[in-house]
Amino acid sequence: MGVDQCPPRWLWLWRCFLVFIGTVTVATTAASDTHKNRQHLVSRIAFGSCSNQSAPQPIWDAVVDFNPQVFILLGDNIYGDNKRPFKIFGRERTIGPWKNVPRFLPASEQEMEAKYQKAKSNPGYARLKESAEVIGTWDDHDYGLNDAGKEFDGKKTNQKLLLDFLDEPHDSPRRKQAGVYASYTYGPMGKDVKVVLLDTRYHRDPIGSGGTILGNSQWSWLEKELKGPPTAITVIGSSIQVISNLSANLQPLFAMESWGRFPKERDRLFKLIADSKRGGVLFISGDVHFGEITRYDCASDYPLFDITSSGLTQSVEEVLPHFLRPLVRFVAWLTPSTMRVKGPNCKYKSCVYGLPNFGTIEIDWESQPVSLKFNVRDKNGVAVTGVNISLSELHPSNSETQVGDNQRHCTLEVSLPWIKRHRLVILFSFTIVGMSLLNSIY
Repeated sequence: MGVDQCPPRWLWLWRCFLVFIGTVTVATTAASDTHKNRQHLVSRIAFGSCSNQSAPQPIWDAVVDFNPQVFILLGDNIYGDNKRPFKIFGRERTIGPWKNVPRFLPASEQEMEAKYQKAKSNPGYARLKESAEVIGTWDDHDYGLNDAGKEFDGKKTNQKLLLDFLDEPHDSPRRKQAGVYASYTYGPMGKDVKVVLLDTRYHRDPIGSGGTILGNSQWSWLEKELKGPPTAITVIGSSIQVISNLSANLQPLFAMESWGRFPKERDRLFKLIADSKRGGVLFISGDVHFGEITRYDCASDYPLFDITSSGLTQSVEEVLPHFLRPLVRFVAWLTPSTMRVKGPNCKYKSCVYGLPNFGTIEIDWESQPVSLKFNVRDKNGVAVTGVNISLSELHPSNSETQVGDNQRHCTLEVSLPWIKRHRLVILFSFTIVGMSLLNSIY
């Protein structure tokens, strides 16, 4: 090659500089979003959880009729683990203080794959896939075992099965990392929505250990997500409830998984949101087999909402005969919940909905200020509880929260006086004692 064919030194340096800038840009983009930004404007989001692939699923018709642009699966997308029947007596006892075998046990890879295929081939779900982008994370039953955390051996295999179900690209970072957490951004600047999906299973320590939910790598990732470029709205999807801590009031009768069972982790999450100075953050969650909306006004400079939708097929009332369902509604009304949002438009006085449901977020970008509607909807698409607010209420400098609201939604359930917090347990105990006395008299 002749000397006149060699590029000048300045041109060679310029090319190196461009390569360096390109590398930094790619690295920054990868750090701030798992998936490429979608530029189309999103104004209708739906979400749900707890869908048993073997149960009837008429609710998909209502979801499709809502016409969401994005649908978010929040976990228990299938019921993949196997379970033994309730047995009090016999060689294998699954309930009671004399329980000697676990009720739930893992399924094989082949069984899990078949269950995912059954869920994917459901006609209603298939119609939804044609009209909306479906994204999601997992919870315990599609993770592979009821209430399981990092100790579960099948998590790597089941991660692949979930991502296959979600049609995750083969070169996606989610297929290479430990856990299924991910983020997506939709819409143009100023009208953009960021969806952050957490993995509350892969790295989670045992309940009561005082350990972690997310693990070090996911916490680092989440910090980059929340401290990265701002968006108008940030939706954080958690398979378990973030704000509500009903287990504080229901134990030992019932014990549900939630961020409230890991108070240090929840405080860390709230502090991260506050320190990030990020406006427009809200939570969506599932898991508990009922729908409700909760809020906490003392974690950040503006109220944090958690819209819980559970489940698409599984619900606390449907497992009971009709004549007992009013009892469930009475218990929901009696149980103290300082975080639950209550209003006149709820279907039931407790503002808890215990039949199949899905959640929705509607954004009116043209209104001044931008308005938001959060709803939990029944299997016909009718709103059973909801909240209407302006986006300005979710920004630190423009929060319109009233002092009275702050006081009402600032006392966590765990901070309630003992007698109020455990009034349901006390009532139950007195009922059992009373029935026993009557039985001994007569």
